[in-house]
Amino acid sequence: MAARQLPPLPQYRVDAVTRRMCATTHIDEDFTDEVLFEFTADRLKAVGLPLGINLVALVRHALAARGRAAARDRTLSLLLAGAGVSVVGTSVSLGNGSTAAAVGFLLALFAVVVAAWVVACRAVFQARRAALDVYRGTAEPEKLAPPAPPETEAYLKALRRANVVPYDAEAESANPFVGSGRKIKEVVWAPIDVGRPADSPTGGKLTIKPFDAVSLHTYVAKEMANIVGLERLRAQNRLYIRGLNVPHLGADLLPDPLKRPLPRIPPALVQSAVVRSGAGMRAYLSLEMVGEGGNVVVSMHLRARLLDPRLSWEVAAYVLPPTKHRFHAVAYLPLGGFEQWWVVVRQPSSNPLRAMWGAPGRARHRRMTRHQHERALEKARRQITKYHAAYDYGAFDSLRERTSDWDAMGHSERTDAQDIFQRLQQGVLIATERFLRDHNVDTGDFDRAQQVITTQTYNISGDITGPSNFGNNGQINAYGQQQGAGHQQGGGSHP
Repeated sequence: MAARQLPPLPQYRVDAVTRRMCATTHIDEDFTDEVLFEFTADRLKAVGLPLGINLVALVRHALAARGRAAARDRTLSLLLAGAGVSVVGTSVSLGNGSTAAAVGFLLALFAVVVAAWVVACRAVFQARRAALDVYRGTAEPEKLAPPAPPETEAYLKALRRANVVPYDAEAESANPFVGSGRKIKEVVWAPIDVGRPADSPTGGKLTIKPFDAVSLHTYVAKEMANIVGLERLRAQNRLYIRGLNVPHLGADLLPDPLKRPLPRIPPALVQSAVVRSGAGMRAYLSLEMVGEGGNVVVSMHLRARLLDPRLSWEVAAYVLPPTKHRFHAVAYLPLGGFEQWWVVVRQPSSNPLRAMWGAPGRARHRRMTRHQHERALEKARRQITKYHAAYDYGAFDSLRERTSDWDAMGHSERTDAQDIFQRLQQGVLIATERFLRDHNVDTGDFDRAQQVITTQTYNISGDITGPSNFGNNGQINAYGQQQGAGHQQGGGSHP
């Protein structure tokens, strides 16, 4: 089908969310601390999947922003010491009746205050310039900040390709797929008979080719992108495991009980869980699609339940909404002229002494926070080694999840997510049918079930209701039959 030649319209950047978050690290020190604690701090808890974010770029910018803030506070602390000396010298000189010396100390105090004002203005200017460079520039975000330590970047790259996700026990009832966002649908499609051979074109019956859940997962993963027309669709088998059960996989997942779990394990372990789930361990085929600019991430987690001779699909659908308003502040930073310089000098000029007074406090707060974390970590490790206490290594959520805002879901994001879900559902059905036909399985039972499955919808705008969704009393309406369920339901980008 020939494409019509039309003038191109401006498009969202593919990495728009990454750029906004990288820029925010330069102008929001609280967010910088959150990023560095999540991905660089010594810890036992696993890290939830940060879908749709270039982690290497984000951590690089966070480290650069932290280094600049630390250098600023060190300089201001030295100037504060100089100001203290000047004040004491002025008092002593006045007490001794030496007016000339007092004037000299006052001039020194004035010079120190001016120097503090210059240092504070320079830091504000550098932070805003770095934020604008990454947000509005054309270079890749990774190239705009110095590299992180090699071991940190190796971990971040492995986390991007994670094939295992430990989840905390408290997250299981609401969202065991930590990092995927808000639950939209959770359903088990009705089982179908896959034990009957298909008719032969020459008469009689064909011989069914043996298959298992791993081969079905693999086929769906390979064919989905072409079937549904989503070029950036990512499909991967992934093991979701309860945090308390992490030690049961041994060194493959937890080589050191006093460190956090690894983000990748041998693929054979994941395949074993596809065929037969373990204790608190289930493997899913995770289909993840990042929307325009990374504003919305749609996830569908599938698990083929193959108990000969019947096959069913467990389906869980999730949405990560756009980021919170704080990450759009960089879009309103002045680009030049008087407004740009006024922003740079306004805050330091309001009280230059406050910049000096606050520097030791900021440094002390960072040290106290670090020491509190180290003490809590030491206590947990002592419980593990000395008392052999069980520890939940699972993640509660992810950075991308915590920074998202469901109220920021606009009409375009909701309709795009709805379209992606419908495409993924249809793609799974088509791939499953093709797989069964390729293995000489009679698809008559599947065709009848498909007519019911295709009527299901994904409600992106409100509570989960309707057919095959959660009802009022925590029930799952599966094709008109009520089944008990123990689970409960849980802005713009720069082009």
